[in-house]
Amino acid sequence: MRWFLFLLAACAGAQVFDAVPQKPEQGQVVKVTSDKAVSARINDRTIKLFPQADGPALGLMPIPTLEKPGKYQLDFLDSSGAVLHSMEITVADAYYPRENLTIAPQLSTLKPSPGEQATVGKFRDTVTPERYWKEPFDAPVPGCVTSPYGSTRLHNGKLTGDFHAGIDQRGAMSTPIHPITPGVVKIVQKWNLRGGTVAIDHGQGVESIYLHMSAFQAKEGQQVTTSDVIGYIGSTGRSTGPHVHWTMYVNGVPVNPGQWMKLEPCAAGSHPAAPVHHTAPKAKSTATTPPTAPPAAAPQE
Repeated sequence: MRWFLFLLAACAGAQVFDAVPQKPEQGQVVKVTSDKAVSARINDRTIKLFPQADGPALGLMPIPTLEKPGKYQLDFLDSSGAVLHSMEITVADAYYPRENLTIAPQLSTLKPSPGEQATVGKFRDTVTPERYWKEPFDAPVPGCVTSPYGSTRLHNGKLTGDFHAGIDQRGAMSTPIHPITPGVVKIVQKWNLRGGTVAIDHGQGVESIYLHMSAFQAKEGQQVTTSDVIGYIGSTGRSTGPHVHWTMYVNGVPVNPGQWMKLEPCAAGSHPAAPVHHTAPKAKSTATTPPTAPPAAAPQE
């Protein structure tokens, strides 16, 4: 009986410190849970853990696409910033491809509208405590993926110095666009670079933004679910044809939505846009073969 009471006391005093996955790829998200910590940190990136109704507090640690593969220390922190617990996280190379987009000069030189970049930056920097998001997430349109997340972008054969931070999905003009998960609409704007844009806060660090719309259905401040239409596919802003470009952010960092939902690449020869050339990154000293993007599914910016 004494041993039984001892085990009960030990279990009651056990602390929860967990992270899933502990071996994420570049662009993925680590779900950090704890019943003691209020925040977590990798290098100089600190995220907040939010109380959950069905378990320990949860925080979402994004692994940036350009994070160097290797081992990192994940620290669980208390309210004073003191380390309560640490564990090792191993970041794996995602082997994102390269892709070249042929665009007209007037599109390649298109500049953002006044305030466009600042408004999106402020949106990305905001983390609200109420959780609206729930899994599984849904793709905003049924169309296949013409340009994947994470690919190194070239415009007319020249490196842009950036990567594709979102997903391009094909679709006919005026196809309805839905949120990937419930949330609150924060931005409804027509801009030079992004075109018709809707941005949604899903709470506790999860956000999404949808570009190039032909028309809007949502209004700022509106609470939406995946059954609501927020706008319609277009080709506004820097776009080479009707499609939706959308990005999922976690604590301000663009992440790979493929971790959260199933997305189908377009089949070879299914896209009428100008051809695009994809090249895989240089092979590493490993037996792993890097994936390449679908050869005929041209990106549409």
